[in-house]
Amino acid sequence: MSEQHPDWFSHALAQPYESRELDVDGARITYRAWGKSGAAPVVLVHGGAAHAGWWDTTAPFLAADHRVIAIDLSGHGDSDRRESYALSTWATEVVSAAAAESDEAPIVFGHSMGGFVALTAGRDYGRALRGVAAIDSPVRELSAEAKAWIAEGGHGDIPGNKFYPDRETILSRFRTLPEDTSTLTYVKDHIAEGSVVEIDGRWTWKFDPHIFLSSRMEPEELAAIDCEVALIRGERGMATTDITDLVAERLGGHVPVTLIPDAGHHIMLDQPVALIAVLQTLLGQWRNT
Repeated sequence: MSEQHPDWFSHALAQPYESRELDVDGARITYRAWGKSGAAPVVLVHGGAAHAGWWDTTAPFLAADHRVIAIDLSGHGDSDRRESYALSTWATEVVSAAAAESDEAPIVFGHSMGGFVALTAGRDYGRALRGVAAIDSPVRELSAEAKAWIAEGGHGDIPGNKFYPDRETILSRFRTLPEDTSTLTYVKDHIAEGSVVEIDGRWTWKFDPHIFLSSRMEPEELAAIDCEVALIRGERGMATTDITDLVAERLGGHVPVTLIPDAGHHIMLDQPVALIAVLQTLLGQWRNT
């Protein structure tokens, strides 16, 4: 029996968004935008090997009073690839997308490696931001996707993505790393559909494997952050208590940490409604800071 789609999910996907693009340091960066143009911007940053569509079921619920932007970082989704990648370059892409949509200071929410990007934006742009939140981002460790890539032999000479004979086959191979028993199949299936591309009659993943070389952040890099910061972690996620305690300590000790029960690393797939509620709360708290 197929998993039934709840009303909130159908409502989210029914909300239209605008597809935009801009040039950042010679690369074409694509993104999706919901809400009123010019409103206070919120940028949603996906994890490693992911894409803007991971936020399709979250963004519409944040757009009542904000211009919500879900970006494809370079090397991901429909954006251009680069010769090399760095968290600082991705942070510039995030801030550039926000500036293209609004004159107001942005809030940045990032998941996994995207949380590293959000924290890097906080470090590099500080008071130009209203706040940043890292969602199950294991500072001091590699992202979940990078760990899996290395475990499968992805080191030294970087292999290209595998090709599959048809769309049905590649979609059947899509999985999250690490997998979790709470993942909602209908959300995962939606994300999978935006993760693939056809090239010369065969199908492959959109992301550039070289992005994994830049998917790590050290706690020492956090001290210079000069804006509001929040941490969100899944009960079974990668941002364990010792990691979030260390991050909070490096940020001065006054950082709220929210635990999402019965969620693994990919909280927007496991407990999306709970995540939406937490992000809405942060927007309300930071709107006038």
